[in-house]
This record gives sequence, structure tokens and C-alpha cells, in this order.
Amino acid sequence: MKTLKTLLIIGVISLGLFAFNSFDQEEWKVPAKYEKMTNPEEANKENISIGKSLYSKHCKSCHGKEGLGDGPKADEVDGDLGDFSSEEFQAQSDGALFYKSYIGRDDMPNYEKKMSEEDAWLVVHYMRTLAE
Repeated sequence: MKTLKTLLIIGVISLGLFAFNSFDQEEWKVPAKYEKMTNPEEANKENISIGKSLYSKHCKSCHGKEGLGDGPKADEVDGDLGDFSSEEFQAQSDGALFYKSYIGRDDMPNYEKKMSEEDAWLVVHYMRTLAE
């Protein structure tokens, strides 16, 4: 009986620590340097079109055609893919979106070797068009 109580206590403590740790991992802190960045590329029709093409190539498979997190590979990702049309997403600075999209973390891959910074900024312009 004593062993059962000990195992139960260890289990409850472990569950509590795991839950607390999961909460910490969900917050995505963007360095101040990036938070303050503004998009250096012009938000014109041509650049948004290029951004859409790059989004389709690099992002759509997970984030979905409309940025709802419902792409064909979405189920393979552990983290929250977000909803790019939401007010919460759109309220982020361009620099924050650039950082998260280009630098990445965990299941969000790093794109520094897959596209130029200019291309990443064009994707940010396109993501802005996905607002509700």
C-alpha cells in the first residue's frame, strides 16, 4: 500500500511538472531586435504575388492555403500552427512575423538556407492579406 501511495505521488508530481513545462514551451518570445523591424519591401501587387508563390512553395503544406493551420502536413506537427487570419496573429509586428517565419523554432523549420531575407519579407506581406 505504501508503494502505491509513493507511485501515485510521484505520478502526480511528474504530471504537474510536465504540464508546467508545456506551458513554458508554448510562448514564443521574439527578440527586441526583430520586434522593432519594419518590412523593407514595398507592399505592392507584384511583391504580394511573389510572396503568395513563396508561401505556396514553403508554407502551405502545413499552414494551409488560407493560413488556417489545416495543410496536408498539419497533423505531422506537434505545435499550434496558428490562424493567420486572426486578429491576434495580425496584431504581431512585421518583424515578429519575419522572425518566426524565417528563423523558426521546434517544428517550424529555419528558412535561412531555403530563401533570402527579401523573400521572407515578401511572405510576410502575403500573410497580411490573409486577415479576416
